[in-house]
Amino acid sequence: MSLEEIRDRISSLDEQIVNLVVDRMKLATEVAKYKKENGIPVLNRTREREIMTRVTSQAGEDFEEYAKILFSILFDLSKSYQIRLLTGEGKLATEISNALETTPQLFPSKAVVACQGIDGAYSQQACDKLFSIPEIIYCRHFEGVFQAVDSGLCRYGILPIENSMYGSVRSVYDLMKDYHFHIARSVRLCVSHTLLAREQVDISQIKEIISHEHGIGQCSEFLRKHKEIKVTLCENTALAAKYVADSNRNDIAAISSRNCAELYGLRVLSDDVQNNANNYTRFICISKNLEIYPGANRISLMMTLPHRPGALYSLIARFAALGLNLTKLESRPIAGKDFEFMFYFDMDASVCSRDVIKLLSRFEYGPGQFEFLGCYTESV
Repeated sequence: MSLEEIRDRISSLDEQIVNLVVDRMKLATEVAKYKKENGIPVLNRTREREIMTRVTSQAGEDFEEYAKILFSILFDLSKSYQIRLLTGEGKLATEISNALETTPQLFPSKAVVACQGIDGAYSQQACDKLFSIPEIIYCRHFEGVFQAVDSGLCRYGILPIENSMYGSVRSVYDLMKDYHFHIARSVRLCVSHTLLAREQVDISQIKEIISHEHGIGQCSEFLRKHKEIKVTLCENTALAAKYVADSNRNDIAAISSRNCAELYGLRVLSDDVQNNANNYTRFICISKNLEIYPGANRISLMMTLPHRPGALYSLIARFAALGLNLTKLESRPIAGKDFEFMFYFDMDASVCSRDVIKLLSRFEYGPGQFEFLGCYTESV
């Protein structure tokens, strides 16, 4: 056969496959109705195994793996379709719809905002980029920011979520899950670490450097060159600068921002302390209620997946089917559970898309834990 003849046969088979898949999904509708009337759960592992054994045997040794992948996807599609028929779009779809209707057209220029740290902290700088006139409440720890918003002391909180060099701030993700808060906005802040000390102090005098663990991690190469210097962690880079300024010691320095040098009257010993000049930290603006502002084009999710082969592949295939670009995929072991992981996803998508709403609704009904963190815009 010529190439054109082969392609014609493939096209004919493709048409048959589409028609058969449509017929199968229509039968899934009848299955869903029967299960609803008789109180039968959607998932039937025994039947899935029986079908898989039959079709892989029919496909033969050379193609059994491909048949297994194909029917795993078909099972997943069928279950998702049945769940949607039995449950509708769910609570999340309603919550998103309400947020789209009630959220103001413009993000506020002024608000009461909680930040971790003190004046000069990178969180405060991120807050100033998001709000023209913020009234800032400072908290000592990340959880304090959540508690301030949760109690109604302020409407928003600013928290670091990810650094381009040091990765995700996992404690913030954990708190997002524990407090069930949402992301209303985010901003990328260029982070430039400097080594600060009291006036008249020379770098040769320094015996101890103090900073936040992420600041230490982002300056690890500089610190490796000075192994004789003790490293001490503190809650915030701005607190480190203030500690140095308030001390009477000439042998201590802080890894902090140049802004803190001016704020606390310190001397810049070195600008060249971070591993990479292209160092950015993403900060999120959290809110207790779901707020989705016009133009929101990024969605963040957290979810667990069944501990079985192909679970992650099946999930990613759903994103790919809608042409959604995943900008973040990260996993973390769940404390106290063997070989179970929480997955973090960011994607370029809008909840104004009905297909995206349907996808999120399917996630809502399991089988694992699912958290919709928000749909928002990120500024630079």
